[in-house]
Amino acid sequence: MNKFILMLTVALLMFTPIQSLASEGKEKKQAPKTEQKAPEKKAEPVKIPNSAVNISKENTYPNPAQNLPTLQPSELTKELIESSGIEIENPDLIAKLNESNISPSKLAIGYRASIYLGKWPLSYESNETSVNWEYQQANQNKADNRGGKAPVQMRYSQEQEKKITGGLTAKVPESEAVKKMMMVEASEKTQLSLSFQTIIGRGTKKSHVYNVAPKHYAVLTSYVPAVNEKGKVTYGEVYLNLRGSRKSLEVKNITQQGIGAWIPVQDYITHQFNTMQ
Repeated sequence: MNKFILMLTVALLMFTPIQSLASEGKEKKQAPKTEQKAPEKKAEPVKIPNSAVNISKENTYPNPAQNLPTLQPSELTKELIESSGIEIENPDLIAKLNESNISPSKLAIGYRASIYLGKWPLSYESNETSVNWEYQQANQNKADNRGGKAPVQMRYSQEQEKKITGGLTAKVPESEAVKKMMMVEASEKTQLSLSFQTIIGRGTKKSHVYNVAPKHYAVLTSYVPAVNEKGKVTYGEVYLNLRGSRKSLEVKNITQQGIGAWIPVQDYITHQFNTMQ
């Protein structure tokens, strides 16, 4: 894939009116069109439980925003994607196509070439999206009032910096591109700020008070939530076809693979308060 631009350059240098590949066999049929996704209604934000609190202002570690912008295809890229008859959402592939500039000569009669661009993850389809509000423990505060005669107060205070990392549930080719597509889908469905890595800084605090009664011992456990995203990714071998002055994409050997991911929610903490005698 890193030879993408070089391959296009070589092909275009060969693209002259006197060249012809008459020895090629009959034209191959284009890949059959796949069904396009039906228009989806805008997803409703997930319901955030009362035990989960936003710490974006209090977090002593400023997490960078991970909202991935939707990459807009150029007019040429739109034309090529439409010609393939296959849904293509991979932002890395779209970016490569956007960088391309193909200007075939109208006099290149009889010219024919097929350039292999590599095997790419083309799109991701979500089957299930859910939130585990207690994905991974991040902190624990304790208050011992077993010898006290009056209630004491305790608050959440992050004792150590905590890094929470998500990831894919299985190894797949071009995993970084797959993670981007999955995160975009999960973010749109949950309306939460997501990242495969988030950090809670030491000294992060919230002002909410928890009362510990006399003769009681209290534990305030804090968790970082995460989205569990499940679906399937579609792969295919992508070819750029040049025939005379026409240009198109063709996708062959299409396969699908089930995949899941855990994607932490940024700057949210879920508290669980327990007391015992």
